[in-house]
Amino acid sequence: MSFPHPLNVAALTAILLSLGGCSILPESEPSTLYRLPASAPATTPATASPALPIRLGVATPEAGHLLSSNRIVVYPERNVVNVYEGSRWHEDAPDMLQARLIAGLQQRQLFTSVGSDRLPNDLLLLSELRHFQSEYDTTPPTVKLQLDVQLVDDQDPRRIKATSFSTRAQASSVEIVDVVDAFGEASDALTEQLATWLVEQAPDL
Repeated sequence: MSFPHPLNVAALTAILLSLGGCSILPESEPSTLYRLPASAPATTPATASPALPIRLGVATPEAGHLLSSNRIVVYPERNVVNVYEGSRWHEDAPDMLQARLIAGLQQRQLFTSVGSDRLPNDLLLLSELRHFQSEYDTTPPTVKLQLDVQLVDDQDPRRIKATSFSTRAQASSVEIVDVVDAFGEASDALTEQLATWLVEQAPDL
C-alpha cells in the first residue's frame, strides 16, 4: 500500500482551500459580552457616623477553575454544570465582583478609603467565590452567590475575622439579559450584607 507524496497532499489542500475561500477549521460564533447592571446609588443616612479612619483593601476573590473565567455558569438540572452558549462576562467573574464590591463600599463612605489590595491598606479583605451561577431549580431561574470572606489586619495577619455571605435573586424570565439583571441584584444584596458586617468587625481589629 502506498501513501500520497507529502507535496501532493499539500497541493490538494491548497486547491480545496481556494474553492470558495473555505477554511478547514469551523469558525466559532462570536460571544455576546455582558457586564453587571449598574446598581442604584447607595444612600447614606444624614445621621450616619463619620467614616472609620481605616484604609480598606479588597483583594480579587479566589475561585475554582470554572468560576475564575468569564463564562456565565448555569446549573440546568441536578448534578449538571454548564455554561451559557454564546454569552460571556466582559471580564473574569472574580475581577468583576471585586470591582463591584469596591464601588459599592466606596459609595457608602464607610471608610477613609476603599481600593484594591495593590494600594496601601490597614485592613485587607480576602475572599473565595464559592457560587456565582444561575440555577434552574425554579422557573425562571434563580441566581446564587456565595462569598467566603476574611478580614485581616495588615500589621498583624494573625488577627482575622471570617464569615460567609450567600444571596439569591430570581430572574424575571429565562432570557439571558434578565438572568444578568438577577446577577446584578444578587451582587448588590451581597455588597449590602458585606458592608454591614465590615462596619461591625473593622473597629475590633
